Amino acid sequence: MPFGDRWGSRGGMVEITEKPVVGRRAVASGIIRLKGSTVESIREGGVKKGDVLTVARVAAIQAVKEAPRTIPLCHPIPITGVEVDFVLLPAAVRATVAVTSVGRTGVEMEALAGVSAALLNVWDMVKYLEKDGTGNYPSTSIEEIRVVEKRKGVG
Repeated sequence: MPFGDRWGSRGGMVEITEKPVVGRRAVASGIIRLKGSTVESIREGGVKKGDVLTVARVAAIQAVKEAPRTIPLCHPIPITGVEVDFVLLPAAVRATVAVTSVGRTGVEMEALAGVSAALLNVWDMVKYLEKDGTGNYPSTSIEEIRVVEKRKGVG
């Protein structure tokens, strides 16, 4: 059987040629749960690897632009804007990524890729603070990644 699922269908990119070119916006958010002391280290700029939120912001923007390279059936589309925001909570960091484009398909995958990369980079930068005595991360988790807004026809 050729490449495909057990019913013989073949996946592929959705045809979007006939869709109108319009402004589009998507916002995704998620959180990384951390020890309170780790959040304080982020707030005070005391993390060994550097400024956690600046690195996470750059990682989010990069992930938005690279989404078609890491999500095989995601169309490459012109990104016209990326906004990345963080909120430091008592035992978590919330990341929100808003993406805008003028094109034929939505930007929710780009927003999800951005928020995921931001949170993964936070984890990478603070993992030494989060490990327990066995080298595991009992207090650390990435959760609630979701699209919180999707609009078409914005401009």
